[in-house]
Amino acid sequence: MTLRDLSLKQEYRSDRDDVVSEFFIPCLTNSIQYDRTIEFISVKSLSTLTFGLENIQDHHAKIRLVSGHRFTTSDLNAIVKLFDHHNPSRLNGRLYLDKKISNLIQDNKIRQLKKVIEDFKLEVKVAIPNSEYVDGVFEERMGIFRDTNDDVVAFSGTSNVTFDAENRNFESVDVFTSWDDKSRVDTKIKNFENLWTNKTNYVEIYDLVYAEKKNLLKYTTEWAVYT
Repeated sequence: MTLRDLSLKQEYRSDRDDVVSEFFIPCLTNSIQYDRTIEFISVKSLSTLTFGLENIQDHHAKIRLVSGHRFTTSDLNAIVKLFDHHNPSRLNGRLYLDKKISNLIQDNKIRQLKKVIEDFKLEVKVAIPNSEYVDGVFEERMGIFRDTNDDVVAFSGTSNVTFDAENRNFESVDVFTSWDDKSRVDTKIKNFENLWTNKTNYVEIYDLVYAEKKNLLKYTTEWAVYT
């Protein structure tokens, strides 16, 4: 199937729709690229992104995430080790994790996440406000699915990054398609590409590992409630 084959609504809302099973998973499963801006990431949220990847890995699917710069201490340590291809924990390009993180890898979805990262299909950058006009952190909520026919489904409105059945928020998602609302979709694509290439006013975009090494990230146990 392709994105155009899906029966998509213009809006999904938690009081009448299962946003994950009716929108996110079908779109991800039928895409070869998924771009997303999110408020924060955790080991759990990244691992649940792999739920829809089983059927599209043969297409060399790619995921690009732009996240805010807040992390729990444990998540930041684990995520950086997963993404740092020059980490001393790596040998011949493969990742060897310490015992604590290896215990996390026992989970099947985490193992899938590790494989996706090692295949260079999942990239994460962080957005850090650099202007007096932005008093806080990056919280843009936007996503873009693209399929083999170059059709695109864009959405906005949700802060939920996990595809897990647990800990879902009450939310609504506005949906736009390239075949019915091309101008809106083109704007979303341009906004994301400008972010990814660091061409957006008021925020600076950094590679995740670089930002951690330069001590640009915020991490605290106070955010554990969100993981």
